[in-house]
Amino acid sequence: MNKKIRSDLKQWHELEEHAKVIENVPMRTHFDNDPNRFNNFHISIDSMLLDYSKQHIDKTTIEKLCNYAKACDLEVWRDKMFAGERINITEDRAVLHTALRSDNQEIIVDGHNIIPDIHATFRRMDEFSNKVNQEKRFTHIVNIGVGGSDLGTFMAYEALKQYSNRDISLYFVSNIDATALKETLRVIDPEKTLFVITSKTFTTQETIANALSARKWLKEKIGNKDISDHFVAITQNIEIAKDFGIKEERIFPIWDWVGGRFSIWSAVGLPLSIAIGYDNFKAMLDGAKEIDKHFCSAPFDKNMPIILGLIGMWNRNFLKRKSLAVIPYSQYLHRFPAYLQQLDMESNGKSIDRNAKKTPYDTGSVIFGEVGTNSQHAFFQLIHQGSDVVPCEFIAIIKNKNDIDDHQKILLSNAIAQAQALMDGQSNNDPHKAFDGNRPSIMLMIDELTPRNFGKLIALYEHKIFVQGILWNINSFDQCGVELGKTLARQIINNLEISIKNTNIDSSTLNLINTISIIDSE
Repeated sequence: MNKKIRSDLKQWHELEEHAKVIENVPMRTHFDNDPNRFNNFHISIDSMLLDYSKQHIDKTTIEKLCNYAKACDLEVWRDKMFAGERINITEDRAVLHTALRSDNQEIIVDGHNIIPDIHATFRRMDEFSNKVNQEKRFTHIVNIGVGGSDLGTFMAYEALKQYSNRDISLYFVSNIDATALKETLRVIDPEKTLFVITSKTFTTQETIANALSARKWLKEKIGNKDISDHFVAITQNIEIAKDFGIKEERIFPIWDWVGGRFSIWSAVGLPLSIAIGYDNFKAMLDGAKEIDKHFCSAPFDKNMPIILGLIGMWNRNFLKRKSLAVIPYSQYLHRFPAYLQQLDMESNGKSIDRNAKKTPYDTGSVIFGEVGTNSQHAFFQLIHQGSDVVPCEFIAIIKNKNDIDDHQKILLSNAIAQAQALMDGQSNNDPHKAFDGNRPSIMLMIDELTPRNFGKLIALYEHKIFVQGILWNINSFDQCGVELGKTLARQIINNLEISIKNTNIDSSTLNLINTISIIDSE
């Protein structure tokens, strides 16, 4: 483990000095001085093109960033992850979501080869997905989960809906607010509904509360019939799932070495596999595998995830930009920014490094976004003329099977125009109508949103996040910050059952609890 604080590295100080020079050079000047700037600052992989030329960088910037990454032993940490070493130090776990799409015949975890287990689970997913589609017994699939057991699958289903079986409707219930479950129960047929309960521990409060309510509703609707065929579990805790009433042959495993927000490639993706067919699910895995291979073999300055990670760190630490807007110009990707919020902010929203020391530098960015062109009519006012500089990552899908008239041309022209406008700005004698410009963006273009290309997109951002975690020397694979609120909520729910007068709880929390108790008793 590298004990040296990242900001003490010689390469960090070189970047600090370089930033003082480069940040004052308008991006347009770089283009004017270098007709080949695009050629020098883009990466193309098969069906994907990453243009990062509209950034406050030059060749020296990239050279210094790559030198810094090497000083952080990025290659060593990358190899450790793929080999199954326990790089999740706080939970003492391997990080092997990449194993789920690997060609390797052997990856050892705790003396056990996990590859046969993965293949066996995929065979079961294939068989079950085909069975549901062929039998046509279930026309409604309800996934009950939260966080990584919901966001990824939900986002992927929306992204690949054009490949889905339209005779099956997929629903996602995650919020403990009963409205989420009740509104779903209103529109489904109990006789034709399959509930998929997704929880690694099978003890997650929100998930189990929703699952119990769904089971109660189903019993009320179909009477004394055996309801076990209406439930599937995806969990590590087989015994508790069986106690819930789920047959063992309908319990699919998820392993310790798969983090929740990286679990879409596992049995957590079963609802997606049912909806789009296992062959398309497998194509998604194959696409991710292509990015894995690229990540492990391409030189740093031609490596798409590494460049994304380095540019993100450059903006965050050396140009002091706290936020990142992610704008997909595809309606199918409307859930992608929300998914990326968890993937990135839960991974790198840390201020303690791997040596258990407070980081003396900033980590993580505030991620937000919405589909284009909707976002242009919402928060782009701040992005163009606000006091903060907000880097943007645009994602544009070139081909659209749903195109009508000139819709796709209009959509894509807006994506390109926004990137150009952010860089060039506009002079105007009226200061209200003037745009400073010189605001950075990245453009990721994808030929078409196929399952394979979609897998590439997700893996690209997974590895970008890993890269930044290593650059900041933090553990990207735990989520300790999520736990405190859960613990306090369990205490408060007990307090809601009684009238509290004498307690050590602060006056605000106490009165909020009493207010709820009073209103609830009326």
